[in-house]
Amino acid sequence: MIDWNIQSRAHGCQLCAKPFADQQPYHTVLCDQRHEYQRLDVCEACWQAETKLDSHERKGFISQWQGVYQAPPAAPPEAIQKDTAETLLAKLVQKNDPRFRAASYILAVMLERKRILKVRGQTTEGGRRLFIYEHGKTGDVFTILDPDLQLNQLEEVQREVAHLLEHGFNGNGNGNGNGPAASAVPAAPGAPADAAPTAESSAPPAADAPPPAPAAAPEPATTAT
Repeated sequence: MIDWNIQSRAHGCQLCAKPFADQQPYHTVLCDQRHEYQRLDVCEACWQAETKLDSHERKGFISQWQGVYQAPPAAPPEAIQKDTAETLLAKLVQKNDPRFRAASYILAVMLERKRILKVRGQTTEGGRRLFIYEHGKTGDVFTILDPDLQLNQLEEVQREVAHLLEHGFNGNGNGNGNGPAASAVPAAPGAPADAAPTAESSAPPAADAPPPAPAAAPEPATTAT
């Protein structure tokens, strides 16, 4: 599988180099360049001048979408806070540890339901579905692997996510080392990818307690054929 790092939205057009203004529309094209995914953010003028970049004809094309640039806010004073669903997901994606793939999937579903994340595309790697998400405010783009969760795995993963949200993630394991070990969730051969029925979590309540996984994975806005 291609190693994926979070790709942040550019602060200016990557063709003409003009900085984006707050609330300025822009276009993004995402392509598979074999060893990495390549993201290109361009302004409306360059998008039209390049005949919409012939996006669907570009080699390795995966998806394209239009967004609105939001200028980053002034940096707040540093404070020690427990992880939110957003910060926890960012840490797990950067960690890229297979043990946390199921937890990452549940967190992404949580944030999509809150309309914090948007599905921008879908592809496959090694026969597994890979969803491309964009953060609505920051424009950061990253991928989440569909872990093919089964009913008998769902409750354990929900408990794991609740524990991580409650106790934090230090990058070396599950939370601060006081909770259950992170569980790998293997795919069940022949199981449908959208088999993730509702189950109640037995974890203690938390501010960002994880919801059940969706009954069906979301469809992307644009997908390569």
